[in-house]
Amino acid sequence: MTKIALFPGSFDPFTNGHLDTVERAAKMFDRVIVAIMTNTSKQSLFTLEEKLTLTKRALAHLDNVEVMESSLDLTVNLAKKLGATVLIRGIRNMTDYEYEKNIAHMNHDLAPEVETVFLLSPPELSRISSSLIKEIAMFGGDVSAYLPTAINEAVKNNYQKDK
Repeated sequence: MTKIALFPGSFDPFTNGHLDTVERAAKMFDRVIVAIMTNTSKQSLFTLEEKLTLTKRALAHLDNVEVMESSLDLTVNLAKKLGATVLIRGIRNMTDYEYEKNIAHMNHDLAPEVETVFLLSPPELSRISSSLIKEIAMFGGDVSAYLPTAINEAVKNNYQKDK
């Protein structure tokens, strides 16, 4: 039986922390689906199409990983539609854990057949967040150490066009 994992997120932008999580999940599961979803509480830097294109580029080296979008569905419903039995979530710190734990419990209530697996980020990636990256980049800071190359270029270009 093929083990399929779903890694959902807004990925705006897709960071080296996200990349690390996907690479590790790709070693544990037969197939990993990265689903770019809408976070209604966040202001997006990139359009959905841009996020799809950039994330696909960042993950092109992984044969068992695919990228898709799903903007109007519950994560567990998407998992069931795709045949995914596992949701992957990256955890950087205790704040992430508390937030993700509550979502995992709710997801379990909605779909007990779908498990959530937490992957702890390595210490060198634990301070990376998409929100912080956007803040630094908006003011001209160098975020290249935290982003895949193509995404770093897109972030720089996005903020340079605003000036």
